[in-house]
Amino acid sequence: MKSAFNIAPAAHHHYMHAQDESILGMDKYFHSICGRISRLYPLVDNFSNFIADVRREEKDLSRLSDRRLREQAQFSGRQLRGVKLKVGQSKQQEQLLLSRVFACVVEAADRSLALRHFDTQVQGGYLLFSGRVAEMATGEGKTLTATLAASAAALMGVPTHVVSANDYLTGRDAQEMRQVYHLLGIDVGCVNADTDQSARRAEYAKAITYCTNKDLVFDYLRDRMTLDQDRGSTLLQVDNLYRAKSKSDSLILRGLHYAIVDEADSVLIDDAKTPLIISASKGGEQEEQFLREAWGLGQKMLEGDHFIVHKSANAIQLTEVGKSWLEGAVQDYGPVWLGRYRREAAIRQALSVARFYQHDKHYAVIDGKVQIVDENTGRILPDRSWERGLHQLVEIKEGCDVTRQRETLAKISYQRFFRRYLHLAGMTGTAKEVRQELWQTYKLKTASVPTHKPCRREHLPIKLFSDKNRHMQAIVKAVSYAHNLGRPVLIGSSSIAESQLLSEALAAENLGHRLLNAKQDKEEAEIIAQAGEVGAITVATQMAGRGTDIKLSPESKQAGGLHVILCQRFDAARIDRQLAGRCARQGDPGTFEEILSVGSVDSRNPKIRLLVNCLVRIGALQFNTGIKLIAWLMRLNQIQTEHYHRKIRQAVFDQDDKVRELLAFSGKSE
Repeated sequence: MKSAFNIAPAAHHHYMHAQDESILGMDKYFHSICGRISRLYPLVDNFSNFIADVRREEKDLSRLSDRRLREQAQFSGRQLRGVKLKVGQSKQQEQLLLSRVFACVVEAADRSLALRHFDTQVQGGYLLFSGRVAEMATGEGKTLTATLAASAAALMGVPTHVVSANDYLTGRDAQEMRQVYHLLGIDVGCVNADTDQSARRAEYAKAITYCTNKDLVFDYLRDRMTLDQDRGSTLLQVDNLYRAKSKSDSLILRGLHYAIVDEADSVLIDDAKTPLIISASKGGEQEEQFLREAWGLGQKMLEGDHFIVHKSANAIQLTEVGKSWLEGAVQDYGPVWLGRYRREAAIRQALSVARFYQHDKHYAVIDGKVQIVDENTGRILPDRSWERGLHQLVEIKEGCDVTRQRETLAKISYQRFFRRYLHLAGMTGTAKEVRQELWQTYKLKTASVPTHKPCRREHLPIKLFSDKNRHMQAIVKAVSYAHNLGRPVLIGSSSIAESQLLSEALAAENLGHRLLNAKQDKEEAEIIAQAGEVGAITVATQMAGRGTDIKLSPESKQAGGLHVILCQRFDAARIDRQLAGRCARQGDPGTFEEILSVGSVDSRNPKIRLLVNCLVRIGALQFNTGIKLIAWLMRLNQIQTEHYHRKIRQAVFDQDDKVRELLAFSGKSE
């Protein structure tokens, strides 16, 4: 069904984003209305008046036919778009119109999906529409919540992107919510890695487009390359007038108007450590030979004598002895080794690969190819490669065919990209830990939404072990106990390698289970669908901590619900919380347990590592006080790691600004 507000032709000619000198047309009204709406309820804990308005409107809509409901939604959207500031009535008018649009969406969801938004979801939808990050506990229905704000924007004629972290979530959410939008007369598009280039423009031209953050940024970079330079809406319109075939005909997106970012902390924070790059192949056999020689030389160098490892910064420092040795060792290696800076940089890269990059943690080898693993989610990043010969050195290390190096054609950080949206909002289950960074970087305020039902999650006492074998035995014992009660069990690990060790330990005890890590990501939906059955055992990396919904069978609920075991803390406490949130959703029973090994404390601060070792040697694990102290040190290590990653994100952002300033002199942008 074609939407009455599909404004694709006009929007392509008005390629707007936050760098434009002015905000034009519909976006101007939308942006101002959203700003005023956000001030209607300054205390985010009190939404009772707005929710009451929505519920009152629902009663009138329930008597309408589907056609009349659609007409009412579109009429209310037009009214909301065109509302003007009038003394004494504008705020009341906006509140009434927004509540009516929300009520239309609630009624459409009830008719098409037999799902009616809870009061808490209405509150979350309001926060999204007003341009904030809504922190909603896992299992509270963020996918359905997004339909409120997305529909309101689309009915106002504003192109809307619902951004997810991976293809699976994008496709799932678009498919599940499509019926709601269609009942309201709204076109829905979906863009993921499998979407053909020729189809992308058509998908983005729809009123609401579900897309991954990666695809969205790369499509934007392609548009920037098409435009050649940072040109505003006015210049693009002039180009349309004087060219038979304008550049806008080749653009993929319609600009950056409004985005709702799902798993906002993952997309806007965790993924922001690495800029997005469009590149082309360069180099050849000579470059490959140079890298192979660098790897061979690195294997001959001695730690302490020739180089120093700075683990806290993941950096290699060559000593003066090492520099002198290297200069002598390359005398017969050819002219490419004569430059001091180049040879020392190559050796540092080779040593970094040997010391810091671990198989089945930072990367996996699949079908003879090195594939980068996202450390935050455990998922494979098939289209990514490291820069400056790093990827090729990993291929040499693993004995794979060496691919050619890449030359950067366009580049942008997530921070700079998402700041270009005229209106930005997000939702996640874990925002409070990074609320300050969300505000400083994106000017996004964070507000918490209460749970629909009281949470019944029980946190069991932490268990710590100094011996890896005893650690594994304790996990197997806990799994076996819950399994015998008929309870489903989810075990969260921090790496592919760890998940495979756990799988082997369970198999040795004849405990049937499913393994979900980056190497099985195509089976994710099937594995998750069965993870809530009676006695089901699932071993997973962080993949099971984001966007997945483990639905319990009635028998599983009666047995005590899902039991979640964390066997190693992640780099951020937020990710631990995400995993815990897999259980006890929507008032279901469930338990969360940490069974940890102190040997997993890979601290960037050697003092923490030393203190933990000393406490273990004096028998601190035998006492509750000692366990609490070691657990506190492990949390301190986690805090320092979070701080380290925050510095990396800031460095990426700062570097992005410097590059932009330099490119400005040449008249280019990304």
